[in-house]
Amino acid sequence: MNDRFDLITMGRTGVDIYPLQTGVPLERVESFGKFLGGSATNVAVAAARLGRSVALISRTGQDPFGTYVHQALKEFGVDDRWVTPVAAYPTPVTFCEIFPPDDFPLYFYRQPKAPDLEIETDELDLDAIRDARVFWITGTGLSEEPSRAATLAALEARAKRGITVFDLDWRPTFWKSAAWSDPARAHAYYAEALRHTTVAVGNLDECEVATGVREPRACAQALLDMGVQLAVVKQGPKGVLAVHRDGTVAEVPPTPVEVVNGLGAGDAFGGALCHGLLADWDLKRIMQYANAAGALVATRLACSSAMPTPDELRDFLARN
Repeated sequence: MNDRFDLITMGRTGVDIYPLQTGVPLERVESFGKFLGGSATNVAVAAARLGRSVALISRTGQDPFGTYVHQALKEFGVDDRWVTPVAAYPTPVTFCEIFPPDDFPLYFYRQPKAPDLEIETDELDLDAIRDARVFWITGTGLSEEPSRAATLAALEARAKRGITVFDLDWRPTFWKSAAWSDPARAHAYYAEALRHTTVAVGNLDECEVATGVREPRACAQALLDMGVQLAVVKQGPKGVLAVHRDGTVAEVPPTPVEVVNGLGAGDAFGGALCHGLLADWDLKRIMQYANAAGALVATRLACSSAMPTPDELRDFLARN
């Protein structure tokens, strides 16, 4: 029998190699830190840190970095049974530059192809996906086959059971090798995924790819019209807007912090969002909690290892 997880995420995993000096161009950085990375992985870690039972569906290379991914997942309390090796491709590595407060260029090494895009439909445990209280997928999973077909098959099998979240996660560089880097061409796959999801989360750029509109309220309404029950629109310095199909609206301003590295903030937000939805909190409380998680991680260097615990978030919210 399968365990029933609070959350199963499906998507990117890999290794983040982040500079230990800030404000220094990559070519001049002298020392780096190695961290578990990948958006679906970071969301899984964030939820596990908050006490949730979590599993990840992904693939790695059959190499030392792949071994590291498994070790790190286990250390963070994320079940790795569905993280399998691909002999043909190396485990992805991501470098970044850190120029606070708002410039964090990323350099993805995912060629000739990332293993997490090799997830096959026939290797999915569809019973576990159906049974999970929350299932989380990302836009990157739609960028290439066979991951695209597997992602859509998982969504169709789940059939909106429980909470099904689509992280819009638009990264054009991941779509170029598939000749789909034009957002208008990717829109069809986003629309198909939205038919099977209950929650959509994205920033304004990502919402525009999914809906064709950019104004926050219009984005939220368009996402609701495309089938979701809850639309969460991240507005950057203007905070976050959440609109539920029942008419509930929550708009929460950002929490001012001294930013060290903003790259993990969205994933921390995602993990805390899942935690709040599972706890059945009211919409405003969920948005405040998720916003606080993102803000707290932005004050730290790494992504996965920076994800906050419940005590850290409680103290942070009390101070802010």
